[in-house]
Amino acid sequence: MTDLLQGKVGRIDRVTVPSMRYLAIEGQGAPGGAAYVEAVGALYPLAYAARFAGKARGIEEKVGPLEGLWWSEDYAVFQPGGDREAWQWRMMIRAPSWLDRDGFEMFRAAVAKKGKVAPAVLARVSLWSLDEGLCLQSLHLGPYANEGPLIARIHEEAEAQGLSLSGLHHEIYLSDPRRVAPSRLKTILRQPVSARG
Repeated sequence: MTDLLQGKVGRIDRVTVPSMRYLAIEGQGAPGGAAYVEAVGALYPLAYAARFAGKARGIEEKVGPLEGLWWSEDYAVFQPGGDREAWQWRMMIRAPSWLDRDGFEMFRAAVAKKGKVAPAVLARVSLWSLDEGLCLQSLHLGPYANEGPLIARIHEEAEAQGLSLSGLHHEIYLSDPRRVAPSRLKTILRQPVSARG
């Protein structure tokens, strides 16, 4: 996974991403809005419960970065001034390699017992697989609101290489926006592609 997150700022790389499993939750609304914050807040307790259980077994896997898939029925909402409440997303944290469904349900029950995450939100988290395969991706440096030109370049590069966009826009957040200035935020922008038939 670490190799897939390497890259020079603004350089567009062609990568093949293996199938991965995630702790994932789907929702709609503006990033940073109540629905988004509540959803992301359900992922981290599960991710850390799994990490510490793995550590107790002698398996050292750190909690990975937050990731997100983004889409809308009307992509105009992603343009400046668009309705951010119409944004749809699936927020994800990579699951430990050893975690199976039984273990996932055990951690969900343990987190629910602590009472810090609303049961209805916790129930929406799933152990979910994503197989993106061939992708174009780049490292963005700066505020999330400034990603547009690089996303457009990725789409143009796909066209230049005779590729079709074949999956959802994927972002991997390498920086914590609570601790890093907006100008220093690092985000991997990934777009699954496929050869034209």
